Amino acid sequence: MIHTRRAFDPHSIKLVIFDLDGTLIDSRLDLVHSVNAALRHIGRPELPDDVIASYVGDGAPILIQRALGGESVDEATVRRGLQFFLSYYREHKLDHTTVYDGIHESLSAIQNSLHPDLNGDPGKESSAVPRQMAVLTNKPVVPSRAIVEALGLGPFFTQIYGEIVLQPRSPTPRARANCSRKCRQPGGSRNRRRLPRRRGNRPQRRPVDRRRKLRLCSTHAAGNSPGRVG
Repeated sequence: MIHTRRAFDPHSIKLVIFDLDGTLIDSRLDLVHSVNAALRHIGRPELPDDVIASYVGDGAPILIQRALGGESVDEATVRRGLQFFLSYYREHKLDHTTVYDGIHESLSAIQNSLHPDLNGDPGKESSAVPRQMAVLTNKPVVPSRAIVEALGLGPFFTQIYGEIVLQPRSPTPRARANCSRKCRQPGGSRNRRRLPRRRGNRPQRRPVDRRRKLRLCSTHAAGNSPGRVG
């Protein structure tokens, strides 16, 4: 079941953005093993699986900080644990990680649910184009992309965005907007144009054409049957 906060026309959605862990893939066991490997490396006792799993969700730096005891732990210890965690996870990220049942079928159904081309020639019969899809996660970006490709999810997604290592932040509304903008620009951020500047070195804003503004749908499928989409 898909929950919505306000009414909208689902056929008008051009881009669907997914989280990765817990939405598309089950990566719990590999994360647990990697955290405990980091704890062993710095001489700390291992933690139960359920405890580590409860720390997941706010990025790798926060995960390691919580596993080490919270904000009272000194930064050098957290950094040491984080570096080992990232190194270990890079090698073991696919030991037990799997795609949830029904995800491939669900992504295919969403991608192939055509939406009208609102930017087409008004004088011609309206055409329909496939929806674009992207991944936006606070998981480190390098293993995120590797996992998506290795599990056969790569062809579904236009872009995959993840956390830059050692920046403990969750995806923000600005990150989601940036993701949507890059998804509709071939070449991503390489195509950004510099804004003209005026006095005071402040950028001059370009007028926004709201009719062409990309709509976002950040989707989380709840339940045990991802195939029930729509």
